[in-house]
Amino acid sequence: MQSQSTATARHDAAALRSMAQAMFERAGMPAERAADVADILVEGDLMGHDTHGLQLLPTYLAEIESGSMAVREDYEVLANRAAVATWDGKRLPGPWLTLRAMETAMARARDYGTGTVTIRRSHHIACLAAYLERATKAGFVMLLFSSAPGAATVAPFGGMRPVFSPSPLAVGFPTPEGPVLIDVSTSITTNGLTGRLYKEGKRLPHQWLIDEHGNASDDPAVLFPPHSGSILPLGGLDAGHKGFALSLMVEALTAGLTGHGRDDPGKRWGNTVFLQILDPAAFAGEDAFATQMGWVARACTGNPPRPGVERVRLPGQGALERKARQLRDGVALNPVILPQLAPWLEKYGMVAPPPLA
Repeated sequence: MQSQSTATARHDAAALRSMAQAMFERAGMPAERAADVADILVEGDLMGHDTHGLQLLPTYLAEIESGSMAVREDYEVLANRAAVATWDGKRLPGPWLTLRAMETAMARARDYGTGTVTIRRSHHIACLAAYLERATKAGFVMLLFSSAPGAATVAPFGGMRPVFSPSPLAVGFPTPEGPVLIDVSTSITTNGLTGRLYKEGKRLPHQWLIDEHGNASDDPAVLFPPHSGSILPLGGLDAGHKGFALSLMVEALTAGLTGHGRDDPGKRWGNTVFLQILDPAAFAGEDAFATQMGWVARACTGNPPRPGVERVRLPGQGALERKARQLRDGVALNPVILPQLAPWLEKYGMVAPPPLA
């Protein structure tokens, strides 16, 4: 779930990208990698996923400073077949690794109809939705799943002890009505949002958590010491068996296929990644895909909205409309972001870009 920003000051997206890239470079990241990571973070803010945009920048910088995020090595290819590869990411920047994996998977999809890359020991890959439009613009279907082996904040349905991370899954595909960009967690809310609300002393809009005794709660404090509560799986107390099932699926496609997961020692913040590209031309054909998915898209967007709903939107439609507005009018950063960046800007002798007039 994205949080609703109360910010009024807006900043030029290109200026924010330049700021983030420069900060990564001053932290020691090569320019090409710094540009990729900055681009994905700002894309998250442009789309409205502001817990997974520039809010991550100070944390990434701290990870570089501590040595937990590597910046200059290269990934290792562990397995390689015609349409499949597995990489050891060696804790390199997640957005840079994921974009390289996309390039590889799309090239193989052009040759074989599909390409899959799995990555173990990637650092955090940020907002999954931020990658999808690159694939849909090229006419591809993209699947991107990630888990966080070092994090356990989500309990299995019916249980009280956290086992999983929120483990998001994202799917993008083109239609004649515009792309569908799906990005959902297998938990009912995210670590990013609960962490932010905890720091702000605020509560969630609904009881999406359980405390250590199994009682439903809307207070993020139940996730932090001295408590040991859990985020509920997608579907909550009523239908959380569905989110639990999706969590297991993501574990199989990430930890299972890469051979690196929750039973491995030395757990640190980062992701295990499954990325797959499908070329409709290799199946029934691009025209057939467009016909079928165009019909479905129109049946949804043309559906009579129920009372209180303005219109039926496809997943990603609101994010792309928000992106277009913010590219035109400036990015409305969440008000917590620039204060969190202030010590890093001072450290690197930089200033934040001024807000737009």
